[in-house]
Amino acid sequence: MSDTSPWAIEAAGLGKKYRRGWALRDCSFRLPAGHVCALVGPNGAGKSTFLSTATRLVHPTAGSLKLFGVPVSDPAVLERVAFLAQDKPLYPRFTVAETLRLGRELNPRWDQALAERIVRAGDVPLTARVGTLSGGQRTRVAFALAFGKRPELLLLDEPMSDLDPLARHEMSGLLLAEAAENGTTVLMSSHMLSEMEDMCDYLVVLAEGRIRMAGPTEELVPAHALVTGLATGDGVPEELRSRHTVIESRVTGRQFTAMVRPGGPLGDSWETAEPSMEEVLLAYLRSPDAPTLIADEARVEGQPEAAA
Repeated sequence: MSDTSPWAIEAAGLGKKYRRGWALRDCSFRLPAGHVCALVGPNGAGKSTFLSTATRLVHPTAGSLKLFGVPVSDPAVLERVAFLAQDKPLYPRFTVAETLRLGRELNPRWDQALAERIVRAGDVPLTARVGTLSGGQRTRVAFALAFGKRPELLLLDEPMSDLDPLARHEMSGLLLAEAAENGTTVLMSSHMLSEMEDMCDYLVVLAEGRIRMAGPTEELVPAHALVTGLATGDGVPEELRSRHTVIESRVTGRQFTAMVRPGGPLGDSWETAEPSMEEVLLAYLRSPDAPTLIADEARVEGQPEAAA
């Protein structure tokens, strides 16, 4: 199996169709190894379908998916990937020690010392049964299982959605520290947009089963501007629409506010501000028909710069 690919994930025209329709369609992007990437989208956008495809729980209807240059259909690639589902399936009757032993028996690259360190750092007793643990403690044990596998790619589906703010902060710090120390690539699905800004340096945005935005946050977020000014009859002035790409706009009284991708200088006609990552993401999530933005680094070979 080749270890030379700089891409942790390469999806090309990936799609999954069920009876009710396409859950994922024409999904094309690349994620360079070593990044912590937020996979963002509303419910039903295709996030869980993509993660299930990457873990071979779902077989794609169209396109291809490679992990570290290896087709996801190759069983050998599974040794390099760990997946933590939203419900964190653990055996409630097992003790923490028995749970870690299970991980050791099933994974050839298992790091017992690392797994135990993650558990002990949260004062979780190895003798406690999983069913008696708090939500934060169970999440810590689940993270210990994931990192104990020594994965090169860690896939997370809403891993901290059931935790209180203090536990989320603790688990976020654990995730970033372990990923940085081991050089792990992380793809994390989450609805917690404000927290993603501090954790992630890469973005993939899905809406209605399609990629809407993908690339490094340091490139994508500054590509936008928040513009306010006097509204015209239909809201945003035609001068702004004709020269720049309007992602989303709102009118309050006589004033408009618009999230735009400038096509050149914005001039002095309006007030402009740099948006936060959360503001950019919300604009795309509220406007699924907005023009797609794929950074060069995230674009697969042959993929156009903008896709409908």
